[in-house]
Amino acid sequence: MDLHLAGKRAIISGGSRGIGYAIAEALAAEGVDIVLSARGEDVVDAAARLAASSGQRVFGIRADAGDDESVRAMVATAVDRLGGVDILVNTAATPWSADKNVSAIESGDELMRGEFEVKVLGYLRTARAVAPHMIGQGWGRIINISGLGARNAGSVAQTVRNVGVSAITKNLADELGPKGINVTVVHPGLTRTPAMSERLTAQAREQGTTIEELEAGMTHNSVNRIIDASNVADVVAFLASPRSIAITGDAIAAGGGVPGPIFY
Repeated sequence: MDLHLAGKRAIISGGSRGIGYAIAEALAAEGVDIVLSARGEDVVDAAARLAASSGQRVFGIRADAGDDESVRAMVATAVDRLGGVDILVNTAATPWSADKNVSAIESGDELMRGEFEVKVLGYLRTARAVAPHMIGQGWGRIINISGLGARNAGSVAQTVRNVGVSAITKNLADELGPKGINVTVVHPGLTRTPAMSERLTAQAREQGTTIEELEAGMTHNSVNRIIDASNVADVVAFLASPRSIAITGDAIAAGGGVPGPIFY
């Protein structure tokens, strides 16, 4: 299926590694020119690597999703280099760690503010910055990467940040839909990334087991296997395309299915 993405221009926040970089690879393979945005210096190297492997125009721009001025400057530079923007994929977020898995009555204000500031407000900042450009051309796609933590209690900061992303997604979709812009949220579950593979390689070596055995013990989805970042990227590539016109404002789960509950 031709996704009609050739010649489109995308900004991917948090695109230097993990799911963000996998999405960039998938879009570049479809002929999309890309700006990768991230806080770290490695974003420039990541962009050069993708440009070399794909043959597309790829630029790396450092930006802090927690700072509105930084986000606006990044979008302005991206539009200048690409000649416009058709697609925004938001993946930038503070890394999740086990110490953040605290109950509501044990959570601190700073933890909650931090998660809301970078992921929820960060996504909204970037969407606000690209919206005038998309409105002006009458077409655009915004895809927000959230997480299946939105559908589970037990870690209030994770739930709030992911539900918050869903809330801004729906509001943006209703506001921007009449102007030709679709906005969706994708909820990955446990996802294999290079960082995860490195961690499991070290763990397998220490425990005298295999990565496959470790992954089997971690797998609790319907397809009974770990979903790879490239699998999530395939979903996003479709949502970024003109063929996704029928989908906006809704959440797409991309974790291999959750056994039991019915979501409707």
